Amino acid sequence: MDAAVRAVGGDARPGQAAMAEAVDTAMRGHRHLLVQAGTGTGKSLAYLVPALRHAVESRRTVVVSTATIALQSQIVRKDLPRLVEALAPELPRTPTYSLLKGRSNYVCLHKVDGGYPDDLDPQALFSEAAAGGEREGSERLGEQVRRLREWAETTDTGDRDDLAAPVSDRAWRQVSVTGAQCLGSSCPMVEACFAERNRAIARDVDLVVTNHALMAIDAFDGHGILPEHDVLVVDEAHDLVSRVTSAVTETLTAPMVRGAVRELRGLGMAATALDDAGESLRDALAQMPDGRVIGDLPPGMLDALVLLRTEARTAHSDAKDAGEQGSATAAGARKAVRANLQEILDVCERLVAPDEDDVVSVSHSELTGRSSIQVAPLSVAGAMRGAVLEDRTVVLTSATLALGGRFEPPAGSIGLRAADRQEVESSPRGGGSSAWSGLDVGSPFEYARQGILYIARHLPPPGREGPSLSMLDHLTELVEASRGGALCLFSSRRGAQLAAEHVRARSALPIGLQGEDSITNLVRRFREDETTSLFGTLSLWQGVDVQGRACRLVTIDRIPFPRPDDPLTAARQERIGARGGNGFMAISAQHAALLLAQGAGRLIRSAEDRGMVAVLDPRLATAHYGSFLVSAMPPLWRTQDPEVALGALGRLARV
Repeated sequence: MDAAVRAVGGDARPGQAAMAEAVDTAMRGHRHLLVQAGTGTGKSLAYLVPALRHAVESRRTVVVSTATIALQSQIVRKDLPRLVEALAPELPRTPTYSLLKGRSNYVCLHKVDGGYPDDLDPQALFSEAAAGGEREGSERLGEQVRRLREWAETTDTGDRDDLAAPVSDRAWRQVSVTGAQCLGSSCPMVEACFAERNRAIARDVDLVVTNHALMAIDAFDGHGILPEHDVLVVDEAHDLVSRVTSAVTETLTAPMVRGAVRELRGLGMAATALDDAGESLRDALAQMPDGRVIGDLPPGMLDALVLLRTEARTAHSDAKDAGEQGSATAAGARKAVRANLQEILDVCERLVAPDEDDVVSVSHSELTGRSSIQVAPLSVAGAMRGAVLEDRTVVLTSATLALGGRFEPPAGSIGLRAADRQEVESSPRGGGSSAWSGLDVGSPFEYARQGILYIARHLPPPGREGPSLSMLDHLTELVEASRGGALCLFSSRRGAQLAAEHVRARSALPIGLQGEDSITNLVRRFREDETTSLFGTLSLWQGVDVQGRACRLVTIDRIPFPRPDDPLTAARQERIGARGGNGFMAISAQHAALLLAQGAGRLIRSAEDRGMVAVLDPRLATAHYGSFLVSAMPPLWRTQDPEVALGALGRLARV
């Protein structure tokens, strides 16, 4: 560990050393481990060093899974190169590593070469209407696609993240395929395939870095994407359950069926029966109210799903040999439409006979006018236990994992039982596949000396109609007192937009707003200019790492409770209530506490940082759950006095 710390130019940290020892013990003893490691601990090194040693000595791959691209990039481009060089003299051989992403992250050379039918009408590519507002600057959709095709001829990686200039998701879909659409070994360009090359590298390295969604898909669907491994390290583990839930949630819409019909007709099939089944689905959806479905599906919807399942299965079979066999696009077109039909089939099967833990809901979007029906798991604990925990050692870590000091809730959410918990100090060889332990190594930062938590108790509680004028005026006062350098976090996009407009109208300080440019560019400008402030929503609450004076004020508009009408949240709260627990505290308050901890954690990122977290929601000071939420946040010095807060920001701005 000492060699690794020297390699990155760091100092010895007791918390990091304790975590590294616990991770090593867990890997050697085949015991699961949960570690809460506060910001500044250096947790990446604390699990990477024992992971690399375990992989080399056991000759078994270790997989590291993260939630954000930013952390993946840091691990692969910054941490691992230096660690491998430092550890090589201490190990039998030099460790190897790679980054593994899903197929849709890579350009498909066969699709670029015409191996799949065009997703859009060629004339529509250059029309304003087809662009649908998806533009990079003044660049239209068709221009983006043309640039991507030219880039595909010169790139060495085919990786979307290596593009010099970003493109819209819609443009990228014209040159990429999903895993289900890929022709696999039968593709005529498989030898040159960027995704296959990436997977081949991953099969032969010691450590693979991937993301939670890909890990979950591989574990639950058995695709064999990840190499065989006996250790899984989950960083940003606080986000694991939500990412896994999203990965196994299925959605069905009438446009999905219309898309499959269009693809079948491109193969020369009439698809009239499937088209009619899609219309039946649309009509049935229109008759259902927005929100969670309690009890059985209405007869009309059930009939529509059974009909759609039958017609999708028939079309899936008929499409196997459809199309002109000599056509360059026939194989790709058949594979694509069969993949889409299989997706429709799978969700129909699940909706017709849902599991007792499935939550079914209907959504009607006012923005797009589209309706959908979704099915999501009430819990992923059982699935995680069977697909992940029983076959390997799992280490989970985050700066915000054991809210309130208790590891049982996060452990239980992924399938670990409280009865199987063991003490960290117990024998490394004791226990088995179900044994686990928890460890909190704290943080090296002196939060009470480095920062202030200001709760604006004098403001009115937030309402459903959006930010109040008094809150917006006070936010402007805070940003002005700080002279910028504010990361302003909001629970809704509308709130962020209204606040940005309000502050811009009353201040000459530069304001960046999420949605007006890429997150990368916005954060870069925020980091480089001490007077710039950045306004945004949930994607900025975690993963933004800006050290120094550039981020000296973090504001939070309201306690980030989940929507009370969210079907999954309501169902989970009801289950806990039925078992005698407090569903609100166990689900909604835990959710809010996690986000508050993550948002407040954007402030102090180094031992030299100074600043303030300002929560503009008085309920944090007045509501019965306020103390629980505050306890989950970094232990900053606290005040509820606006004059004290404004004065402190003024002094900080003058330093």
